[in-house]
Amino acid sequence: MRLSSPRILPLKDGEFSDDQRTLLAPFGGHVLNIFRTLVRMPKAFEAFHRWGGYILSRRNSLNPREREIVILRTGFLCKSGYEWAQHAKIGRREGLSDDEITRIKRGAAADWSEADAALLRACDELHADQFVRNATWEALSAHFTEAQRMDLVFTVGQYTQVSMMLNSFGVQLEDGETVDPDLKG
Repeated sequence: MRLSSPRILPLKDGEFSDDQRTLLAPFGGHVLNIFRTLVRMPKAFEAFHRWGGYILSRRNSLNPREREIVILRTGFLCKSGYEWAQHAKIGRREGLSDDEITRIKRGAAADWSEADAALLRACDELHADQFVRNATWEALSAHFTEAQRMDLVFTVGQYTQVSMMLNSFGVQLEDGETVDPDLKG
């Protein structure tokens, strides 16, 4: 976590406007700190949630396991403790083992299939240079469709943006969660 306290406080249940309550209704009462913070800007939150909903849905052509590899690597590269904590849980639900989640931190050099290594290299290149190099694109092309390659770039872009917001706004972990030791400070 980059900050030990929020710069922008998450709203408490009694602080929501009618518009905010409407936007948060789909969460069924369990509203995470990220959404309690972002809903301070209802119009931005609505657009953000619509796009993020695509990225996290089955409409994203990456399978959920691959999507979570991409999200976790991006969150780790952005040093987003909040993002890592949330998506480590989601990644486990989508089939990632604890060992794989740990290896995501080491990137493509760890013991991965060719397809998974290509995903991780693409994340690293997008993070470092906002561009996927030709050799990595060719490696991706051997395993992923054009739509999947596009969704890979969309997913990295979305979670880079999410990490920027979380880090800059100081969104704190939910009660009872702990920061990964590699993402402290």
